[in-house]
Amino acid sequence: MIIHNTERTSLFIDGSSLYSASRGLGFDVDYRKMLDFFARRCHLLRAHYYAAILDTEEYSPIKPLTDWLSYNGYFLVTKTAREYTDQSGRRRIKGNMDIEIAVDMMEAAPRIDHAILFTGDSDFRRVVEAVQRQGVRVTVVSSMRSSPPLIGDDLRRQADQFVDLADIAEEITRRPADPRPRQTPIRHPADQLSEPE
Repeated sequence: MIIHNTERTSLFIDGSSLYSASRGLGFDVDYRKMLDFFARRCHLLRAHYYAAILDTEEYSPIKPLTDWLSYNGYFLVTKTAREYTDQSGRRRIKGNMDIEIAVDMMEAAPRIDHAILFTGDSDFRRVVEAVQRQGVRVTVVSSMRSSPPLIGDDLRRQADQFVDLADIAEEITRRPADPRPRQTPIRHPADQLSEPE
């Protein structure tokens, strides 16, 4: 990964996309290590984390993670996910953060040199192109090595740099010997999310 230590950099993390990619590669992200990894390599202005949270349950399984992130250096952007029943009667949850990420990237563009976007969604190609026209270098982090690959060709080609999550996994992975913040595993809402209609 090419990052210049003088570049004013912001991270834009699509939480469900990062979760899907890391799960597809067989590891859990250690968010403290991830923040440290980038802070050592650039002038990190802000790390945005985006998550849609189901508000109908008394306890949200992602709440411990989002609480921890908001108190430990991440700028948390959330919205309420919608629950619906599909045509076959199955319960589905829909929570797309694309607009929030795109707006924040556009607003940040005049103040940053480098945007690091954690997503594989090709819908972001246009916003990547728009911030590049403002002089911002864009790195996209996702995975070609997961099965199926989680990066769209259009987005990968548009980015100034593509980084496979597997290539930085060692730097941002919670190792088995590392203490876990909770005894029970945190379910991520991406386990229940369906694709936007």
